[in-house]
Amino acid sequence: MRALIDRYIDAYNRMDVAAMLATMQDEVVFENYTAGVLALRTIGITELRHLAESSRHLFSMRRQTITAWREDGDTAHANIHFEGTFAIDLPSGVRAGQSIALEGRSEFRQHDGRLIYIADYSE
Repeated sequence: MRALIDRYIDAYNRMDVAAMLATMQDEVVFENYTAGVLALRTIGITELRHLAESSRHLFSMRRQTITAWREDGDTAHANIHFEGTFAIDLPSGVRAGQSIALEGRSEFRQHDGRLIYIADYSE
């Protein structure tokens, strides 16, 4: 499973939406949790494609790095270091060129060699 996740993260870091989606089942579920609260959920590859394509422009550079890894059957848990540089000004006051770095974790599930579930957790 690690090779599958590495392909997904490499595509994410390159902002290659097609390559990201090539690692996923059509029924993939993506969830994002902030401070333990579900902030976003997509169901199916079409919804995730729309999210990925519409948010790609937010960063001029982004990088996820796995800092710890654990597998349990068809589920993997990864501690993730994220860093990025914003490409645009945001209503929240964030300015283009400003950088962000944070620690989080992700849970991945696979079925038949492709990702069926991804959950990102951050504080």
